[in-house]
Amino acid sequence: METYDALLASITPAAGETRTILDPATGTVVGEAPVHTVDDLEAAVAAAQAAQPAWAALGHDARSAALLKAADAVERSAEELARLLSREQGKPLNGPNARFEVGACAAWLRAAATTPLEPETVVDDGQTYAELHYRPIGIVGAIGPWNWPMMITIWQIAPALRMGNAVVVKPSKMTPLSVLALAKVLNEELPEGLLTVVSGDRKVGARLAEHPAIGKVMFTGSTDAGREIIKSSAGTVKRLTLELGGNDAGIVLPDADPKAIAQDLFWGAFINTGQTCAALKRLYVHDDIYDAVCQELSKVAAAMPMGVGLDENNVLGPLQNKAQYDVVARLVEAARDSGARVLVGGNPDTEQPGYFYPATLVADIDNDNPLVAEEQFGPALPIIRYSTIDEAVEKANALDVGLGASVWSPNLPEARKVAARIQAGTVWINKHGAVDPRVPFGGAKQSGYGLEFGVEGLKAVGVPQVING
Repeated sequence: METYDALLASITPAAGETRTILDPATGTVVGEAPVHTVDDLEAAVAAAQAAQPAWAALGHDARSAALLKAADAVERSAEELARLLSREQGKPLNGPNARFEVGACAAWLRAAATTPLEPETVVDDGQTYAELHYRPIGIVGAIGPWNWPMMITIWQIAPALRMGNAVVVKPSKMTPLSVLALAKVLNEELPEGLLTVVSGDRKVGARLAEHPAIGKVMFTGSTDAGREIIKSSAGTVKRLTLELGGNDAGIVLPDADPKAIAQDLFWGAFINTGQTCAALKRLYVHDDIYDAVCQELSKVAAAMPMGVGLDENNVLGPLQNKAQYDVVARLVEAARDSGARVLVGGNPDTEQPGYFYPATLVADIDNDNPLVAEEQFGPALPIIRYSTIDEAVEKANALDVGLGASVWSPNLPEARKVAARIQAGTVWINKHGAVDPRVPFGGAKQSGYGLEFGVEGLKAVGVPQVING
């Protein structure tokens, strides 16, 4: 285990171009990140090509053992990683934030290592015998976001490594230090060249997506960026797993208890200060309990402390960057100008440092309002009235995205009936955004395609091969 300063020093380049990373809560310098080039990417691919065959030859048991040791290494450096993540991304140490994210990294590594994947006998009728196996792809390219930089990187690389692949990672330019530090810790237990982080610009990302030696790209980010990756990957017919933009709907049925669900509704929407692809981003509430839900949610929101992430008291932090702050501010102002009612928040203190936007609830808003129709990706939740279940489902399904959704009711059979009508990759009952390393996760419509987690996630980073005979 290294100290925080030693860990940061170990990923600070001694030479070459660098980019200064600032704390979004304070504006102070966190550190210097390398600005890698396409040549650096080519070197990483060459190292991956050299390391991958021996790694694949080890077999599942030996690879899984290495991943379990990597999980131990993450836990040994957990506090140092969490502190760096908090400073770079902005999320507080406590709550479902920085320490939670680092803990999830270890948990997903262990899940990827221990999930069984046996050959499947497809046909055995006395005349035909066919088995389905999954072989390594070779090199997987992983392009990650800035909102959960460590955890989502692990979602990409852990199953890829388990299946015998090498991985080249391109982190977001907003949060490269967190990913570089995570990889440094992981590489204490992995063969040299198997996992490399290339912290570059869009040219590096475009080359990774088109590179003929990379057999699969995993990407989490915006739908627009996902479309570009699809185009870049087409020339080499790459396999893709894309987790793209979401604008998740939640439907509160009329028999729900507003007070009982308020805390879970809040965290479904405001986890990571709303900067989560599968967060609750538009809430549909029946007329009968609309005012009560607004009241109970307002109480919860008003009690949640927001501030600098290293302060142990805070559970909400800043927006990670100015561009995202501006998106949230614009959408809330558009809602206010349209006559919608701001219940709490909506009044940022522009005199304080950092990109802090208060937890904001907006009521009496139309379904076509920009705050509802566009993904805000921040701490502002619109609450929309509905009168019938058919109306709520129609409004929930009206957009061209479908990552997650939720239904809230003590009547589970009825909630499941409503859930089955929603066009989303995952629909939660009485919770929102609760991912599990054992349960497949992926989007519908323009929220992407391909599955992560569990057995299906392992299969997604392998090449299916049928042995027939």
